[in-house]
Amino acid sequence: MTTKLFLIVFIFLSYTTPSLSKRYCHPQDKKVLLQIKKEFNNPTLLSSWKPNSDCCQDRWHGIHCNHKTSHVDSLDLSYDHNLTSQFPPSIGNLPYLVNLSLFHLPKLTGQIPQSISKLTNLKVLSIGVTNMSGPIPNFLSQLKSLVTLNLSFNNFCGTLPPFLHLLPNLKEIFLGGNKFTGPIPCSYGYLNDEYPNFPNLELSYNQLSGKLPMSLGRVNFSHLSLKDNKFEGDASMLFGANKMTEAIDISWNSFTFDFGKVELPKTLSILDVSHNHVYGNLPAGIENVSWLNVSYNRLCGEIPKGGHDHDVYTYIHNKCLCGSPLPSCK
Repeated sequence: MTTKLFLIVFIFLSYTTPSLSKRYCHPQDKKVLLQIKKEFNNPTLLSSWKPNSDCCQDRWHGIHCNHKTSHVDSLDLSYDHNLTSQFPPSIGNLPYLVNLSLFHLPKLTGQIPQSISKLTNLKVLSIGVTNMSGPIPNFLSQLKSLVTLNLSFNNFCGTLPPFLHLLPNLKEIFLGGNKFTGPIPCSYGYLNDEYPNFPNLELSYNQLSGKLPMSLGRVNFSHLSLKDNKFEGDASMLFGANKMTEAIDISWNSFTFDFGKVELPKTLSILDVSHNHVYGNLPAGIENVSWLNVSYNRLCGEIPKGGHDHDVYTYIHNKCLCGSPLPSCK
């Protein structure tokens, strides 16, 4: 009976207790992480990264591991105003990374190092609210698994990267709040071309200029923001009755087109075309847009009745719009 009980307990423990020989933190990954800590200048943020502890089991700050492989698959560091360093090139030596997020590190400087191109499993690259600078390097085109590219609110400059359409899984691009100049590449009309429903393109708060490429009208954006740039000319290709777009913000540019000829997507709930040179009448269905701003344009005609109630600031400073909430039409 004692022998049988021992066997039962032994079998139970063998299924419920991790093997004593299992390495929870892959030794090569641990070595790389300690090198990254050194390249970060050993910040207080990474005080939990200790050589005598386990990077997975002991919950090193910002680290997540795949417990099937013992490899680090996520590095997420944020909100540290004291971390002062350049971007650590050794991050490129974590080949199993799926997520890399460095957010709100205002003293993080330097350019994106070429070693990042080795992260071929990366799905999310997020570098935001830092002091990093320089152009977006072409070697990012090697990150074929990338789904989200977020480089918002840094000091990146130069022209927009023209190669993004070569990333077959890319669905979200956030490049707002930088110092990009020049036009939007024609290739952006072929983003994720096999399935042209593209959730998010955010290019606001840059110094972009020129006319929009007509190819951009091919893409069925869910959320699109070109706010506060120097664009001009026609933006009507962004609209369409058959699109599934939910939000469009093209405010604070110099767009010039006949708004009355635009067909709005039925799914559109947020629309801001304010501070442009848009003319003509308000398009059919605009009363159904829940958040709307068409102020500071050259629009005319009667404001449609019904639908959502919008205040006077939605329509002010146009050439000859009339009707509630503006003065009545004569």
